[in-house]
Amino acid sequence: MDAWDAWIGRSENRQDHIDPALVRRWLAMLDMEELSDDVVPQGLHWCLCTPETATAGLGPDGHPLRDASPNSFLPPVPLPRRMWASSIVEFLTPLHIGEHLSRRSKIMSIAEKSGGSGSLVFVEVEHLTAGAKGTAIREVQTIVYREAAAPDAPLTPPPLGETAFNPADWTTHHIVSPNEPMLFRYSALTFNSHRIHYDLPYATDVERYRGLVVHGPLTATLMLDLASRQFGNNALSGFAFRGLSPAICGELLHLVMRENDAEIEFGAFADDGRAVMAASAIRKI
Repeated sequence: MDAWDAWIGRSENRQDHIDPALVRRWLAMLDMEELSDDVVPQGLHWCLCTPETATAGLGPDGHPLRDASPNSFLPPVPLPRRMWASSIVEFLTPLHIGEHLSRRSKIMSIAEKSGGSGSLVFVEVEHLTAGAKGTAIREVQTIVYREAAAPDAPLTPPPLGETAFNPADWTTHHIVSPNEPMLFRYSALTFNSHRIHYDLPYATDVERYRGLVVHGPLTATLMLDLASRQFGNNALSGFAFRGLSPAICGELLHLVMRENDAEIEFGAFADDGRAVMAASAIRKI
C-alpha cells in the first residue's frame, strides 16, 4: 500500500457568502473601479471558502500543520516547503454579490517524484464551488511539496539580468509592480499566512528566495483582470495556469496576452524576460 493511499478521496466542506465589503476590498487591492452590477469578476473565488485554522495550528511556514489524524485534510508530507504549482479552472456559472456558497474539496491524487532540487510530492485537489444555481466553478489545483533549502543555497530566482523582455510577439502588454501593500492585502483577503509573502527574513534566510514572493494565484488574478479589461467581465469559460519561477515583490512584472479565435494565451515575465507563469484560457462563445 502506498504511503498516501489513505488520503486519496479524502474531502472537506466549507461554507461562505460573497460579502459586498470583501468585493470592495478585492477591487481596491487591484485598483479596479466599482462594478456596474452584482456579477463577481473571475478570480475572486480564490478569496472564498478559505481555511480557518487557528493560529496555534499553524506550522513554521505559516501553513496549517499536517498530521496523520482523520482531521488532517492534506497528508503529512515530510517536506517543509509548499508551493501552489498550477490550477485548471472551469467557470460554469457567474457568481453574484450576496450569494451563499459551499465548496467541496477532494484529494484526487498524490505522486512522489524526484527533480533537480530533490524529492517532490505533488498533491492534486479538486475544488467544487456551488452557488444558488449549482456548481459554479470547478478547479483542480496542484500543490507541490519540496525539500528544505540548504542554508547556503543560492537565492532564487537569480538576480535580474541585463536583457529586457520583448513583448513584440504579444498583442496585449501590461506592466505591473506588485508591492508589499498589494501582497499584504492579498494575503489578508485569502487568509493566507504563508510567510514567504510578508516575512522577508524568513523568505530569504529559510526558503532562500531573493525577496518576498508574489502569490501564484495573485499573478493569475492579474492575468484574469487583463482578460476582463480586454473582453469584459466573466468572458472566460476556462482558465489554466502553471508557475514557472517566482515573481519577486517590487519588481516589474510583464503581463501579456494573445488571442487565436476563442483560445487565449497568457504569459507573465520578469523585466529581464525570465518566464514567471504560463496560462491559457477559452472565451465563452
